[in-house]
Amino acid sequence: MLAKKSFSKGPVLILLFSFLAGILFYLFNSTTLQQPGADDLQGVLRPEARKLAPFLLMDQNNQKFDLGRFDGAWSFVFFGYTYCPDICPTTMATLVSVFKQLEQQGEPVNSFNTFFISVDPQRDKPEVLRGYMSYFNKRFIGVTGDKEQLDSFARLFGAGYVIEPERGPGDYLVSHTSSIFLVDPQQRLLAHFSPPHDAATIAEQFRKIKSRY
Repeated sequence: MLAKKSFSKGPVLILLFSFLAGILFYLFNSTTLQQPGADDLQGVLRPEARKLAPFLLMDQNNQKFDLGRFDGAWSFVFFGYTYCPDICPTTMATLVSVFKQLEQQGEPVNSFNTFFISVDPQRDKPEVLRGYMSYFNKRFIGVTGDKEQLDSFARLFGAGYVIEPERGPGDYLVSHTSSIFLVDPQQRLLAHFSPPHDAATIAEQFRKIKSRY
């Protein structure tokens, strides 16, 4: 009799264990799925916010460009140069679209900045940058400086660039980081958007980041 009872409990215990395991699996996955934005911000948000160190550059209007320009507004930062044949004009056009989408979604556009940091100071003088920015958005600001200043500023973002050998007098390309960086109103580097850039995706990810900070 005892052997019979012991034998009959075995399948019951197995079924009970399987049932409980199924419930735990469901609850775990339901909790994960209910965390909006958990996956699509991986690789976008930095592990921790990094406060920018002081620096000094010059903007397209020959005005001082320093840490204070990041105070109180969200800032998109892109490193490039006006002679760039492809990625720079494409990225700037994408940022124009991002601003339009955010505005249509009710975001106060006056609280955003876009800073185009030229890594080609030899050719991109302030007046050149001013004309280049006018093709995209009057609120976008071009920034330059000497090589030492630019190198120091680029290191704050982990951005790199290499000026290629001349193909002719004054004719050369510049290889550079193509990510768009995001700095919050507290002057902290929070995120970067890697290429290929999609305006709708960047706008949506930005809104999720903004809601967290």
